[in-house]
Amino acid sequence: MTEEASAPRLGAGIRRRRRSLDLTLAEVAAATGLSSPFLSQVENDRARPSMRSLQLIADALETTAVQLMAAAENPRRVDIVRADADPGLDPATRVRPLVRGHHQMHALEFTGDHDADRAFEHRNDELMYVADGTVEVEVDGRTHRLGRGDTLYLTGGVRHRWRALEQGTRVLLVAVADHVEATTDPRG
Repeated sequence: MTEEASAPRLGAGIRRRRRSLDLTLAEVAAATGLSSPFLSQVENDRARPSMRSLQLIADALETTAVQLMAAAENPRRVDIVRADADPGLDPATRVRPLVRGHHQMHALEFTGDHDADRAFEHRNDELMYVADGTVEVEVDGRTHRLGRGDTLYLTGGVRHRWRALEQGTRVLLVAVADHVEATTDPRG
């Protein structure tokens, strides 16, 4: 299956949302800065918006890109990522993607050291599962220690940082893919 064929079909969901708000294509175009012909192509699944364009559309429709993607018609698909097939995104940090392609989530496995030098804040929810080892997570000035089998759930907008406390620690992180961004914390 090609990437084009496996991409979610966003058009019908976007059109339903626009119509439920009694907005015209011209009104959405004015709010987003995108052209009416482009928006028409998106609604008819003849064009795929970039994540930036999808976010502009979502903002104009008073929703989120994740909700628009959730309303999309997704082709059914099975994708297996073998443990030995992907050495990771960055050999130094030993981060390995657990899903690939266009999914509505990020799922990553962190193995080994992970410093608390970056604070994270996501617009969407995140689940952390400690597969092996021990992790320390700082959330809103409180420190939580998690061991093997523990999970931590954070709602969107909660600033946090984490670090592995022992060698061989493996952490699985799952976050909704609407907008995930790490920021450098000035507190160090």
